[in-house]
Amino acid sequence: MWGIIATWRMAIEGIEEAGRRLDDGAESGDALEAAIRIVEDYPFYKSVGYGGLPNENMEVELDAGFMDGDTLDVGAVAGIRDYANPVSIARLLSKEKVNNFLVGAGAEAYAHKHGFERKNMLTDRGIAHYQKRKKETVDKGLSPYSGHDTVAMVALDEHQSMCAATSTSGLFMKRPGRVGDSPMSGSGYYVDSEVGGAGSTGLGEDIMKGCVSYEIVSKMRSGMHPQTACEQALNQFEKALIRRRGKSGEMSFVAMNNKGEWGVSTNAPEFSFCVATKKEAPIVYLSHRDEAGHCHHEPASEEWLEAYARRIKAPII
Repeated sequence: MWGIIATWRMAIEGIEEAGRRLDDGAESGDALEAAIRIVEDYPFYKSVGYGGLPNENMEVELDAGFMDGDTLDVGAVAGIRDYANPVSIARLLSKEKVNNFLVGAGAEAYAHKHGFERKNMLTDRGIAHYQKRKKETVDKGLSPYSGHDTVAMVALDEHQSMCAATSTSGLFMKRPGRVGDSPMSGSGYYVDSEVGGAGSTGLGEDIMKGCVSYEIVSKMRSGMHPQTACEQALNQFEKALIRRRGKSGEMSFVAMNNKGEWGVSTNAPEFSFCVATKKEAPIVYLSHRDEAGHCHHEPASEEWLEAYARRIKAPII
């Protein structure tokens, strides 16, 4: 049995490629890295990789994390600039004995030393988004912060090995050096091949207040189905934030166990995700939460998919 699950519609092309590789017997880490690189390389996905939206100084700073569920090895980068495919840098760091999490100039020096592609990640479209947002918010004295759509994935291969990874350009117009939950193991992602894995997307400042991805895996370890584990972990954490802070940001979680069973939870009005398994062809789902805290998933309609494609490529005016 193999499977892969990911946050957001933007992951479907990567999921399709990973599914083909997993069906041919590829290792979970190779399939997962290939899938995220596809998302990172597409210029119209404005919250990940090339074309990712910049910080307040109009610089693209990228974060990524990778975890091997067999060894529990973790690698991560944060605030890295001018390097393509940070997920691949994070994966290589996971193989190091020490210095597994590098930031800023240190991450860039490591990438350069190991021959990773140096690339200007700021696109003309990203600049246009920045200028539009600045006029609409900063110039009027309003908060500019928006956009926090991390791609998080969990993969299982035919050998029962699992991996998890994340990649993001973070909060749009964030302060230079800002890092959210995405590269942090236990918070942005966690995986154990003996159990399963989970990953997150949403407002990093709230998600990193807990170790929800780890909590989901812990609940699955006790025998809980991934769907129930996702719902319970999110609902409990959200209630704690509201009780102690008065509010909770939007957050969503995806999970898969080592049987290929999967689950998703969200407190957003609507959350899209992608999944493929040996028994289920790659598909985009939409998830909504009811008043009882249960999430219901339905396949995205052709109309929804077409509207999405038009929206991400629409002219910036």
